[in-house]
Amino acid sequence: MAGRFSRAGLLCATALVGVTGTPALAQDAQDAPPASAAEATAGSDPNEIIVTGSRRRTTLQDAPINISAVSQETIQSQRLDDIRSLASFTPGVTVADTGPASTGGIILRGIASGDTSVFGANSGDSVGVYLGEVPLYLDFKLIDIERVEVLQGPQGTLYGLGTLAGAVRYIPNRPETDRFSMDVHGRGYAQSHSDDFGAVGDVAINIPIVRDHIAFRTSTGYYDNAGFMDYNYLLQQPGVSDPQPGRATATSTGSLGTTDDYAANFKRKEDVNYEHTFTTRNQLLLEYNPNIKAYLTYAHQTTKTGGRQANGAGVLDTGKYEAPFRYLEPVDRSADLFSAEFNIALGNIAQLVSTTAYTKQHISSVDDNTDLLLDLDYGYEAFPAFSSYANNERQYKQLNQEVRLVSTHGGPLSWVIGGFYNRLKLNTDRREYTPGFAEFAGLDRPDNLEYIAQLRSKTVEKAVYGEATLNLTSKWQVTGGLRYFKYDSTVAGGSALPLIGVGIGDFPSTTINPARVRTGETGKDGFVWKANTSYKFSSDLLAYATYSTGYRVGGVNQVVECTAEDLARAASGGQVLCALPDELVYGPDKTRNAEIGLRASLFDDRLQLTLDGYHVKWSGVQVPSQTLNGAIGITVNGAEAVSQGFDVQATVKITPNLAITGTYSYVDAHLTEDVTGLVASQGVRDDAFNGDRLPGSAKNSGSAQLRYSHPLGGNRRIDATWGTIYRGEIYSRVGLRGNGEAIPGYVTHSASLAYVTKPFEVGLFADNIFDKYAVTAISNDISSFNQVRTDVVERYYSRGVLTPRRVGVEFRFHY
Repeated sequence: MAGRFSRAGLLCATALVGVTGTPALAQDAQDAPPASAAEATAGSDPNEIIVTGSRRRTTLQDAPINISAVSQETIQSQRLDDIRSLASFTPGVTVADTGPASTGGIILRGIASGDTSVFGANSGDSVGVYLGEVPLYLDFKLIDIERVEVLQGPQGTLYGLGTLAGAVRYIPNRPETDRFSMDVHGRGYAQSHSDDFGAVGDVAINIPIVRDHIAFRTSTGYYDNAGFMDYNYLLQQPGVSDPQPGRATATSTGSLGTTDDYAANFKRKEDVNYEHTFTTRNQLLLEYNPNIKAYLTYAHQTTKTGGRQANGAGVLDTGKYEAPFRYLEPVDRSADLFSAEFNIALGNIAQLVSTTAYTKQHISSVDDNTDLLLDLDYGYEAFPAFSSYANNERQYKQLNQEVRLVSTHGGPLSWVIGGFYNRLKLNTDRREYTPGFAEFAGLDRPDNLEYIAQLRSKTVEKAVYGEATLNLTSKWQVTGGLRYFKYDSTVAGGSALPLIGVGIGDFPSTTINPARVRTGETGKDGFVWKANTSYKFSSDLLAYATYSTGYRVGGVNQVVECTAEDLARAASGGQVLCALPDELVYGPDKTRNAEIGLRASLFDDRLQLTLDGYHVKWSGVQVPSQTLNGAIGITVNGAEAVSQGFDVQATVKITPNLAITGTYSYVDAHLTEDVTGLVASQGVRDDAFNGDRLPGSAKNSGSAQLRYSHPLGGNRRIDATWGTIYRGEIYSRVGLRGNGEAIPGYVTHSASLAYVTKPFEVGLFADNIFDKYAVTAISNDISSFNQVRTDVVERYYSRGVLTPRRVGVEFRFHY
């Protein structure tokens, strides 16, 4: 029988990491030395930040591409702890606040096709995320970070790993051999709608071991962020306790019962969406001489939380900061990174940079699965105490090697050539349990294992690339780049229904029958390319234009093909897990990006402005979907689309001590053709049409920061900041089809006041000052709200909730 919702945004199709987009080319002046990704400095002037998105050093003012750089100063003053908070101050970037249970889905320039989700994301293949030189998809905390670079648009000539829409690069501070330093930071706060206080503490220590040769730098922090979501209706004894004592009738959706009913069936847990994160990054510099050096890095991070940052939209009279779910939904995430980077100067010809890295990530989670099974409409609600939970395990292992040569010989021609290798392995396991149901139904499955799904995939990408810049005059440069890539992907996955003996042996077996395992492989090679030119009208005015292409791999869905027996069973109303012929595989999707931009520093640097306009054509769009039989998560090629718009960043120095920085982004991302059956909802597939807006990103967004510094004399001053963030309306589904919703926009404000003297800084801050309540994401659709199954109401529909007001104190110490 067809299910109406996918079991598996949770166990998605092949999870193959995509290949490339096209380059982020920002060639600097011919005599500027190349740099490893983390060697840069930042001044107080936003356009004097040194960026290395082109694999060379250049100032932000001279970068002829759409690149945004968020400095360490902004990271600290605005308390930007991770990518979710960073996105608010970066034009064209959307990351929904879905809490600490996930990394957060990063959307650049509206390049997204899937529904919004309160679960966020822990992987992504349209945006490349880098820590220094290492590609990964982890939200390492922003401690001891020199800056964050965001490169908009496809970035495939110099970057692999899914830069279909762009790249985000965390640039850490490096060890230094000539001085000892220590930076200590602490933050404590009270949070509205929470009984707990929050605290953050971190320290960064630089230790010179042998002057000019060896140094060690360590950065370690702990985040004890307070939760604010209450799970007040947890089952006391699953399989026995009644999840809805006040039953639904023909005229009422019922209730959660009386006080006595509550005492008999439920228990509560408050503030469950807390965050306990431990993070550490350790770097060892080994320098033979300035021309030969190596950086060895180990980074580790663990995050634990107890539940979703989401409510049930008032179902059964639950509140804004109250979740109606029957089970706690803890998530444990751990990540490790090992890397070795070598920088070797080859005379006055080129610099060799070699990076070898291994990263791994493990995620364990539990989710309330009751409503998914109820919504499949298989009659589970006949068991009065019916409930279900799912245990999920995901493990990523990634090996990466990159070698490149960057010219240092000077002259009108500069170049970069390199080779890239990446291997990503993904293993997932999902098991759904229905406590008490097997006994109720007379089934021989005492473990109550109702569903099991497993996936094993491997993607290997190899590439060679090159870019060359010719300075035709001292003001005019042209750049061309080309990348040849080849990838091979294999997948093996399957699913089974142990309760009814489909695809699995008798109890206690948990092994999926080989006949129910789908194996497949895919591969492709090809080219991505880029052309760029820029002209410097003066040292304060630069114009540029870029055309670039991007690409993401296709793959094999892990569902077995339907047999005639499967189709007959489905026609008679039985449970079936299988794929129709058009659900077995999906192809690649591509982007073609054209943009023009302008950077200006005017009126004696009192006004600094960046303006960029773009048009991205997206073809063969990969769309999350589900099988008609069994609602198994798959990927399909769904549409043709376009994203077009512009970004603005400006800083105005009103006085030497008063400045305002603003950003604004306009994104128009929509389909450019009609698509039959693109959106699945309520057991049917709705058509989408030319002009339908893509989901997940705001059409209008912006931010403003007002900064004032009042000198007190003697290296003392008062710093005051005010920040305002605007995020516009977001669609939960393509074109609002299939019961999609427009998630309202919102405005939030923050402020801080600090006393600064060497070596101390102490201050007060407030985030979300007016305690704005806002919805950040939606899971499923409004048709599931108050949906009644026989005599119980589903709690499937949920809304992500913005973090409420925080007020606290913060200090820093530098030695």
